[in-house]
Amino acid sequence: MTPTPVLRFAPSPNGPLHLGHALSALVCSDVAERLGGKLLLRIEDIDVARCREEHVAGILEDLAWLGVTWDGPVLHQSQHFDVYSEAAQRLEGQGLLYPCFASRSEIFEAAEQGAVDPDGAPLYPGLHKSLSKTEIEERIGEGQAFALRLDMERALNAAKHMLGDQPLTFTELDEDGRPLTIEARTERWGDAVILRKDVPASYHLAVVIDDARQGVTHVTRGSDLFDATGLHRLLQVLFGLQEPLYHHHRLLTDDEGRKLAKSAGDAGLTNLRARGVPGRDVRRLVGLG
Repeated sequence: MTPTPVLRFAPSPNGPLHLGHALSALVCSDVAERLGGKLLLRIEDIDVARCREEHVAGILEDLAWLGVTWDGPVLHQSQHFDVYSEAAQRLEGQGLLYPCFASRSEIFEAAEQGAVDPDGAPLYPGLHKSLSKTEIEERIGEGQAFALRLDMERALNAAKHMLGDQPLTFTELDEDGRPLTIEARTERWGDAVILRKDVPASYHLAVVIDDARQGVTHVTRGSDLFDATGLHRLLQVLFGLQEPLYHHHRLLTDDEGRKLAKSAGDAGLTNLRARGVPGRDVRRLVGLG
């Protein structure tokens, strides 16, 4: 029996939603309906310092206005830090994580000029990667904050051992639903952060763990996250998780070609609602007919 397709819309409540989020929510809803599947709602609020309850309420109001409904309870990531911590401990037990005490300014100064990861951040130059166990214990004992980073070389070797002769890839569905096999270029991320200094998780870890435990079969999201998919596939292999299908839809941009941000003024859904724009008209505004 073919399993029921499961999709998710997963906004972060660190600001009001805008038309770009509406596009993503509507695309997810459309795909779920077309496949006869379920749509889940996940609130990605691991950054507790920036996320606000009023934005969570706004998300629910915006989705109701758009006519987007979801199945089952809403998952709030901030309520599941223990789950992400346990997952990180599994990687740490495999010798795939190490603590990094470097500040952002130290990383910026030590990084090779022009070398950036897919998010545009300086490519991590390996600071503190070779600290001895004694040095690590001393720094932790002094109360120095640290992030846990993935040793990418070791992680890729572990994945290669697990995959055998199979390359690390992911399956991308194009606009017509045709599957394309994409090489996972994880080395572009360098030693990625798995647990942040200020947050007991990272986006990459939390999203992989939650997609698996919620049974997500189809990940539909904006094309700005296309490059993250290779890293997510690596983590899925390391954890022995099922591989979902991916589809990265187009982004909405402003007049200067920049991706819409949560400070996007008139493009904010709250503003559109306040002006009396019917939710059904948003489909036209985001180019869905």
